[in-house]
Formats: sequence, structure tokens, C-alpha cells
Amino acid sequence: MTGQPQAAVPASLGLSEPAQTSVVVALLPLKAAVLVAFLVIGLAFPVVPLHVRDGLGFGPVVVGVVAGCQFAASLIARIWSGHAADARGAKWAVVAGLIRATVLGLLYLSLLAFVGRPEVSVAVLLAGRALLGAAESFVITGATAWGLTRVGAANAGKVIAWMGTAMFAGFAAGAPLGSLLYAGGGFASVAAVTSVARLLTLALLWPLRGSVAAAVARPRIASVIGRIWLPGLGAALSSVGFGAILAFGSLLFVEHGWTPVWLAFSTYAIALMVARLLFGHLPDRLGGAKVAVGFVVVEAAGLATMWLAASGGLAAFGAALTGFGYSLVFPGLGLEAVRLAPPESRGVAMGAYTACLDLALGIAGPALGLVASGAGYSAVFEVSAIVVLCAALVSIPLLTKRAPRAQAT
Repeated sequence: MTGQPQAAVPASLGLSEPAQTSVVVALLPLKAAVLVAFLVIGLAFPVVPLHVRDGLGFGPVVVGVVAGCQFAASLIARIWSGHAADARGAKWAVVAGLIRATVLGLLYLSLLAFVGRPEVSVAVLLAGRALLGAAESFVITGATAWGLTRVGAANAGKVIAWMGTAMFAGFAAGAPLGSLLYAGGGFASVAAVTSVARLLTLALLWPLRGSVAAAVARPRIASVIGRIWLPGLGAALSSVGFGAILAFGSLLFVEHGWTPVWLAFSTYAIALMVARLLFGHLPDRLGGAKVAVGFVVVEAAGLATMWLAASGGLAAFGAALTGFGYSLVFPGLGLEAVRLAPPESRGVAMGAYTACLDLALGIAGPALGLVASGAGYSAVFEVSAIVVLCAALVSIPLLTKRAPRAQAT
């Protein structure tokens, strides 16, 4: 898939690439960097819940808290990372995030010193996950803002979709790899790969020319948030399904004796990537809100399938259907956020928009943990399906909502 040639844009927006550069070529190095960065994050997805439950002996509520704290920290860092991308350049934000994330591997290694003290071990794990959340915020917000400066806002839907595709490709590859590393060398092997891969990602990004920070007056952060809160709310509701699979997908498989336990992660991510490869152009062509309303129904159907699944194969199909549906909900509503935001504050807008995802995941982890404690892991996906359907209702007003004129305040 290639984009249309972009018209020249003001230097104040930081665009430095030739106007005829295709979208795919311009975004390729950023997609590669995001892929490597999130592959490392994906290593821990199936491992951490099992480590907290089986290695440390905690229940599903603590599992949900550990899973959710990463996204709570990322939520706090979103606006900060978006402001940094606008003020200091998107490349600076991405590199800063990767450097912070390198420290995570050292924290993971330190867990080995507290194997006999589960309370201390889970506290260190919480700190590490919080650090990861903040670092991830800088990487994905910076990469998205960087992509927008390279190909222009007319391709905003493609930028968001492609960055997300690279992210979920990392998740898909990281989940089985993390399971293999954990089975072969325990948490130490996961920690070692986490540190080394960050350094490789930095080496990949270093030669790239960064975007120039825009030297213009910017609207206040509160003003930007006020413009994009509606698509942000839709993104938050639709992201609960992702949170359910992230925190409880492997435990659902373990509860029913289905194998492999990482299958829900990978089928979800693979279906999401396939959908974006085939249909990633639809938000830019048909409108973000229109696409989001349709695809969110598919996502909810996938979660309902996981709730009712009687076999691992059917549960994996439900996870794939969930990923297929969510694939264009997030970029579709993200396109609406870009459309409503002032051009000079797109970093802040993307930070605020993706913060809605983190807010949803930070709340969903512990909340769904309570559901699992009272009604079992299957009920988690029933509740998630109902919440996700609400995103369709939120998205409908965006079908006619007009973007206000951008002006500094």
C-alpha cells in the first residue's frame, strides 16, 4: 500500500522529507523501530501473569493490578511525551523512551534476588512495569508524531494504523518468544533480552533525521484535550477488549486446560495486522468515525465468542475476531482526534488520545480482576463485550461533528 504524494508544507511543522516520498517508504524505519521496541514488551505479556500467579503465589486481582499499572504509568506520561515531541522533536521523544526502557531489564533481573520474598518481588515488578509504561508512552507517541511530520496529516489514518500494526506485530512475535524464554531460562532470560533489544533499537533509529520542533505558539493542553475528548472516550471503551486479552487471555486458556497459552495474544495480534494491511486505507477514504462504528461491532462479537467458547480453537477464533474488529477502531477514532486538533499540537493531541487507551487498560485490569474473582475468567470477556459495544454509541456523534478552526490560545 502506498500513499499519495504530499504537497509542500510549512517548515514550522517540521516536515523535512521530499514531497514525493511514498507513505510506506517514509514510515518504514519508524515501523521497524516500533516493531523491535514492542516485541520486547510482548515478551512479558504471557509471562508476567503466570509469574505473579505461579511464581509469587498471588491471585487474579494482583495479576490485574500488575498488568494495569503499566498503562496507568503510561497514562500519566502521555501528555508529557506529546509535549516533548512538539517542543523538542519527535526523535528526541522516541530515543528518550528507549533509554528509559533499557533500565527495565535491570529491574527484571533484580527480581531474582527476591524470589523468597513475594511482597518485595511484586513491588519491584510494579515499579518496573510503571517504568515500562512511561517509556512506551514516549516511544509510540513520538513515533506517531514523527510519522505525521514525514507524510502529512492527510495520511493520519495510515500513520496511526501502521504504527499500531508494527506495535501489534511486536506483541504477536513477543508472546510465543517470551513463553519459550521463560520455559527455557526463567525470568532471567526475559530480562536479558529486554535490555539488549532496546540498545539494538536505538542503533536502528540513530541515523534517521529527526523532525524539527515547531517554533509556534501552541494551544493550551486543556484546550487540545477539550477538542479530542469524544474520540478519546470511544477509544477508551473499545480498548477494554484488548485489556481483557492482555491480562486474562493466558489465564482463560490455563483455566480450561487449553494450549498453547499464548495463542490468544498471537491470534489477536495477527488478525489485527492482517486487517490493517487489507483495510488500513479505509479511515482516510471513508472517514474515521464511520469505519470505527462498524468495526467496533465486530470486536464485541469476538469478545462474546471468547466468553462462550467451549474449546481453545474457538477461543482463539474469538481473539482473532476481536483483533480484527479493534484493528480500525483505534486508528479511525485517532483520525478524528487529528482532524479536531490544531496542527501545531498534534504531539499533545496524540498523547492525549492514546492516554485514553492507557486509562481504559489501567482501570480494566483491576476491575476485570474482580470480575474474574467472583465469576471466573470467561465472565471477563462477557463484561468486556458489553463495554466495547458502548464505543459505537460514543462514535456516532462524530459522524457529523465538524473540526473547529485551529488557533493559538
